[in-house]
Amino acid sequence: MKASRLAAAGALAGTAVLALSVPAFAHVSVQPEGTAAKGGYAVVDFKVPNERDNASTTKLEVSFPTDHPLASAMPEPMPGWKIEVTKSKLDKPIELHGEKISEAVSKITWTADGKGVEPGYFEKFPVSIGQLPEDADELVFKAIQTYSNKEVVRWIEVPQEGQEEPENPAPVLALSAAEDDHHGSSSAGKASDSDDAEAASAKTDAAEPADSTDTTARVLGVVGIVVGALGVAYGVLAGRRRTEA
Repeated sequence: MKASRLAAAGALAGTAVLALSVPAFAHVSVQPEGTAAKGGYAVVDFKVPNERDNASTTKLEVSFPTDHPLASAMPEPMPGWKIEVTKSKLDKPIELHGEKISEAVSKITWTADGKGVEPGYFEKFPVSIGQLPEDADELVFKAIQTYSNKEVVRWIEVPQEGQEEPENPAPVLALSAAEDDHHGSSSAGKASDSDDAEAASAKTDAAEPADSTDTTARVLGVVGIVVGALGVAYGVLAGRRRTEA
């Protein structure tokens, strides 16, 4: 009886290890190159990993927030990608550098004219944005990722505080406290939009291999499988020894 219970416990432990060791799927995200301070400017990267083994990412559409419109949003030119910037009329004009702005960028679309983001790789899509709002702690950018096999993944679910992360979370940019000069930027303190774009152009253009975090997760997954298998084997062996005795 004890041996059979031990075997069952070993099998259950193996299953639990497998469940815990499976890495979470990566998703489209946004991060600043440095800081994104309220009231300032920043260069942000939309990181797009390829989650498929048999298809490439060939299109990325990022919608910009309408509740806090950004008067300036300039994507960095990227070899292998056609970039389209869409602007929309604002219900209420905003002021930028003393001028009234009646339209703002509502969407940026990147379409591959080459291989796109191939399996096993990710790519960063940099954009210089500003002036960041002073009355918000974060900005939500909804994204749509299209693969070469026509599959479409919509990263549009807004994460809610105190709740589990949704299955397809939208990229969220956290804003830091406003800097004294109100021109906080990851590329230059009081830089203009052109300065931000120049700083962004120093980035590498080629797609980058998946980062070490993904590799570590895979290694831990393999270790978990091995440990689980050993637990199952130990339980079965113990059961046989008890039966023979």
